[in-house]
Amino acid sequence: MRVLVLEFLDTDIFNLSAEQCVVFMDPLIESWDIDLATFGVEIVLSRRVAREPLKKFDFIERDPETPAADEPGLKDFLRNPALGGSATVEEIEFLRKLRFKGRRPTALYYYRELQNFRDPLHFSREVGHIDIGVPGRV
Repeated sequence: MRVLVLEFLDTDIFNLSAEQCVVFMDPLIESWDIDLATFGVEIVLSRRVAREPLKKFDFIERDPETPAADEPGLKDFLRNPALGGSATVEEIEFLRKLRFKGRRPTALYYYRELQNFRDPLHFSREVGHIDIGVPGRV
């Protein structure tokens, strides 16, 4: 085992062999499954070493990301300093990425979406942690 560890540590990513990876990955993976029709991979990691044992990876076809023209409502939102004057670059990019099928949101929609994006109650700091403050409950 010591020789395997030394060989693993002595190599770089371009010369890493499958045998060297198996020594370290085999104890981590309990099971795995590949759907050959969709190329989806489901991996169950050992509960002793992973906080979240189930990992899923999917190969999906997507259309190329072409920058779409700004929605008229977004343009109105950005032109109105009372609505979009305090929006940061990150927030504007978030709003630009929103997509709608057959509907055209107004400037007020974007204002409300920005308020939702900023509201700390809608996003938790910890992954997987939901803190719903129910009065009278501990």
